[in-house]
Amino acid sequence: MSLNSVKQLILIIIFSLFYTNMTAQSTHVLWYNQPAEFFEESLVLGNGKLGATIFGGVESDKIYLNDATLWSGEPVNANMNPEAYKNLPAIREALKNENYKLAEELNKKIQGKNSESYAPLGTMEINNSNKGKVTNYYRELDIANATSKVTYEIDGVKFTREYFVSAPDQIMIIKLTSSQKGVLNFDLNSTSLLKFDVSVKNNVLSMNGVAPIHENAGYTVQPAFLLEKERGTRFTTLMKIKNTDGQIVSTDKTLGVKNATEAVIYISIATSFNGFDKNPASQGLNDKAIASENLNKAFSKTFGKIKQAHIADYQKFYNRVTLDLGKTTAPNLATDERLLRYSDGSEDKNLEILYFNYGRYLLISSSRTMGVPANLQGIWNPYLNPPWSSNYTMNINLEENYWLAENTNLSEMHLPLLSFIKNLSVTGKVSAKTFYGVNEGWSASHNSDIWAMTNPVGQFGKEEPMWACWNTAGAWLSTHIWEHYVFTQDKNYLKSEGYPIMKGASQFFLGWMILDKNGNLITSPSTSPENQYKTPDDFIGATLYGGTADLAMIRECFDKTIKASKALNIDAEFRAKLETALSKLAPYQIGKKGNLQEWYFDWDDKDQKHRHQSQLFGLFPGHQITPEKTPDLAEAARKTLEIKGDETTGWSKGWRINLWARLWDGNRAYKMFRELLRYVDPDKKKTEKPRRGGGTYPNLFDAHPPFQIDGNFGGAAAVAEMLVQSDENEIRLLPALPDAWETGSVKGICARGGFEIEMSWENKSLKKVTIISKNGGKTTLISGDKKQDITLKKGKKTELNW
Repeated sequence: MSLNSVKQLILIIIFSLFYTNMTAQSTHVLWYNQPAEFFEESLVLGNGKLGATIFGGVESDKIYLNDATLWSGEPVNANMNPEAYKNLPAIREALKNENYKLAEELNKKIQGKNSESYAPLGTMEINNSNKGKVTNYYRELDIANATSKVTYEIDGVKFTREYFVSAPDQIMIIKLTSSQKGVLNFDLNSTSLLKFDVSVKNNVLSMNGVAPIHENAGYTVQPAFLLEKERGTRFTTLMKIKNTDGQIVSTDKTLGVKNATEAVIYISIATSFNGFDKNPASQGLNDKAIASENLNKAFSKTFGKIKQAHIADYQKFYNRVTLDLGKTTAPNLATDERLLRYSDGSEDKNLEILYFNYGRYLLISSSRTMGVPANLQGIWNPYLNPPWSSNYTMNINLEENYWLAENTNLSEMHLPLLSFIKNLSVTGKVSAKTFYGVNEGWSASHNSDIWAMTNPVGQFGKEEPMWACWNTAGAWLSTHIWEHYVFTQDKNYLKSEGYPIMKGASQFFLGWMILDKNGNLITSPSTSPENQYKTPDDFIGATLYGGTADLAMIRECFDKTIKASKALNIDAEFRAKLETALSKLAPYQIGKKGNLQEWYFDWDDKDQKHRHQSQLFGLFPGHQITPEKTPDLAEAARKTLEIKGDETTGWSKGWRINLWARLWDGNRAYKMFRELLRYVDPDKKKTEKPRRGGGTYPNLFDAHPPFQIDGNFGGAAAVAEMLVQSDENEIRLLPALPDAWETGSVKGICARGGFEIEMSWENKSLKKVTIISKNGGKTTLISGDKKQDITLKKGKKTELNW
């Protein structure tokens, strides 16, 4: 080989390594040239329980701390309104007489308390003594290994801070270093918006406190915290510093180091929460002992050992899926600048991949605590009165949080939701009887909290039925059980836990529904989540009978419960009841505008652009409406989306992208995906021309606004839905591929039936696909006009050139 050839080869290798590194950074790293000023600019870490929100300041680095199990309240009294059901006959009579105004007022009598609130644990600060002009500031979150880093220089000295939150060691670690020996000087302090005290003993900073025992009526926490002896969830935060040189210093409230070169901060957090049905004070865990044990175990290990275990644990989930959308010409700018550039219409395929990867990162980081699923803000909440209590809103938002769990290969992260549904099925038995007069099965309503509250909310008659009086959450949630089974093929779970819960949800609706004048089964009273109708005589209300959303969710619930019964070969008699009921459900109706009716009658919406699209549940996340099997209903769903338009809130955009994907309209789905990534200014940032509305904040958090994490999860799920769609019998590859993604590849996407997919495509045509079966089975692969039947044994795979 000639010298020139060798030089050319070396240049090619260098360019290849550079390109690979740049691609890795632009698809796995969020980075910025300045500290965060607002919450929506911060970077978040979590191990599924402990959450940290990092601002990365120089003189003072502020870090919000959260624990997934720190909520206001205590076990719910499910029997809070024992005779509420006695109001049902009057409501049904009013509806039968088409007296909707009376029904609306009477419906308020079927209400209970509002939910409890997810609490902010505290704020720690790292106050640095180093002063001077700051240069070369850099802040990043590397979602490939779930670590964050800040670097900057002062007077020629480089300072570095590295952060991560470990699941194996249940510890947060912050490592601080300086490039010059002995110039690292800082102090730690910790405060909380809750009732707390701080002390320093034996070089350990300890913060202990307690959450309020309940909210007040207006979804705000009482300032006085309504503390009583032996009530409320306790919490403990412990901080300890390991220094290699210099000196540990402390006061009665602070802990720090002086004249060091390197120091590692260990942060341990625990609460007394011991389950949804245990008093966290009198029956709670020993939070002080747990925090101390975790701290001592971790402190005996080196920084390197803890970090290595953390990355290995995290990457066993994160590395399952890789996505490539082809070459990009976008420059690798800071993330906020990339988002602004993209919002103005520029191409950045790697930002789209980063957003998808970030959704998976957030789920791994916020959903690893059994019985405690990710809430409206995941686990990252700095507010004493968070928006909507940062609770579990179950008429879309909680479910949307988990749309990406199974298909993006994070089945384990689904388990906190599934175990929470099991808790709901316990309290929900009381709600079913006392609020709805149904003695079999369980019900759940609009809101819940860590205590598995299932009653309809509304402060016992003070709130509007349009959001407070809704009882169909059990139907929607139970379908998640079937989804987990059909993706994993875990028959043991379905038999021992899943099916009994699904059956209970179905039993409730068998007892709840009544016959309409046509002999069809309907719900009465009914509402369609947070929306209102307008009758021909101009009455605006929410209470009616036979709402489409109710029936779509019940139809899906019954269908999946029947399938579960067949899969287990049990309960044939009950299955027959469901099959009979399913055949008698009031059918979908197409309205005068060609839309899928939301209401029993062909009424207009008060707001035709309303953010909710609950009547389209059967298209997504349900499986009742498809372009192939129900073309008329699919076209009506399309018309409904067109009437609603594309301008909506963040989480609603996430839902609509999935709906357009299920209509196999990749370009419309992609248009809305781009709009979901539209730059939105932080809520409290004052600018001359603020960018507001639904979209994405500088740190890639979803803007409802304000921040709600469901849009992140819904948007990431939609990317997978555009590439792979499946049911129990077939897998569609590239069903909604947009023109913008004409070339690409994906590995690790999962399909129903227990299959895992790897595929590549060029010029919008599938080229190669590898399919792996987790438990053995058969399916039909479909892409374009081509079909291929596949039968595989457990653990086997097949490769096809398409």
